[in-house]
Amino acid sequence: MKLEAIRRLLPAVFQRTAEPDTPLLALLGTMERLHAPSEEALRHLSAIFDPRSTPDSFLPHLSRWVNLDWLFEPILGEWSRDLRRPVPFPPGLGSMRELVALAHRLNRESGTARGLLLFLRTATGGEEFTIEQNPGGADGVPRQYHMRVRAPLAAAPYRLMLQRIIEQEKPAYVTYELVFDGNGQTGG
Repeated sequence: MKLEAIRRLLPAVFQRTAEPDTPLLALLGTMERLHAPSEEALRHLSAIFDPRSTPDSFLPHLSRWVNLDWLFEPILGEWSRDLRRPVPFPPGLGSMRELVALAHRLNRESGTARGLLLFLRTATGGEEFTIEQNPGGADGVPRQYHMRVRAPLAAAPYRLMLQRIIEQEKPAYVTYELVFDGNGQTGG
């Protein structure tokens, strides 16, 4: 708020006495300077709430607002004790920003193969994920209510995060196995 705008809010008797080199004018100048940081933040408020432009340290807070805390909290637990450190999202902050930006779509498509693929691809930045529904077991008989998620070998370091995503996003009655390019498996 500018000095003149503050001055107009004062009673008329004070407005008349707010002349140059008076304590009242100096006080109004101080008030103007105290408002400046808040006004600057409000001018750029949309950038703060945009996951693609928000400061890194605010991104975890946005993730809570869009129902992604279940994914980020286990990863960010240690970080929250010292917020001056960089945000430790293993695939990178670009992926975290995209997940938060797509949260409305991810929530809408939760429980679908398309939604799960979008989630996995966005979280890792890799496009090579596929889902086989009701794949054949060792005996060749299709396994009902089961899916095989094939992930690129490059995503293996994110195994725990991928498992957390699959377990959260798959239908409750479906079992799964996570396969990295045919090497190494885990299931649920």
